[in-house]
This record gives sequence, C-alpha cells and structure tokens, in this order.
Amino acid sequence: MDAEHAASFIGKHLLIGITYLDWQDNLIEQKQFHGNIDRINEREGIVIKLSDSSEEYSLPPDLNSLRPAEKGEYRLRSTGEIIIDPDFLTTWTIKKPKPETEPSKS
Repeated sequence: MDAEHAASFIGKHLLIGITYLDWQDNLIEQKQFHGNIDRINEREGIVIKLSDSSEEYSLPPDLNSLRPAEKGEYRLRSTGEIIIDPDFLTTWTIKKPKPETEPSKS
C-alpha cells in the first residue's frame, strides 16, 4: 500500500453500505453508516471513526473500494439520517458460506 496515497484519505467523510447475504444470495440484512477515516494501514485496514460515536469500524485495506461521492444528500434507510456531501462512498457484500451438512448417522 502506498502510504502517501493512503494518507490523502485521512479525515475524509465516508458513507458505508454493507449487504449481508446467505449462501443462496438471499438478503439477510443491509447496514449503512458513516464517519471520518481515522487511519489506513495494511494491518488494521481502513479505520473509520463512526459519526456521533467513539466506536471505530474497520474495512479491508482496499483503497480502490472508495469512490468519490457526488455532492448532495444521502439518506440512511435504517435511521432516516441525512448525510450531506460525504467525500467518499463504499459498498460491500458479505456472503455467508454454504452450511456444512452433518454426516448421516447409521
């Protein structure tokens, strides 16, 4: 990871969307949250200080996942909160693995 390039994201406001799917691609849950990028490194990933909280959330250290956000208002579906002019957007889909079947008992 290019440390100088990563440093240019520090302090930027990031809007995050995460979709959780089961192993058959059925929707389990969607989450949206936002905050400022606090630090980025190979070990911790992209660490966000969540808005209005002391909590941190880490994403994988993939700077290519951060897309510039268009100016405007973004409404969080779960809370109705309006985020105005975030710097970047990122979306992730997390798919659960197929459950292992138990061996049949004879």
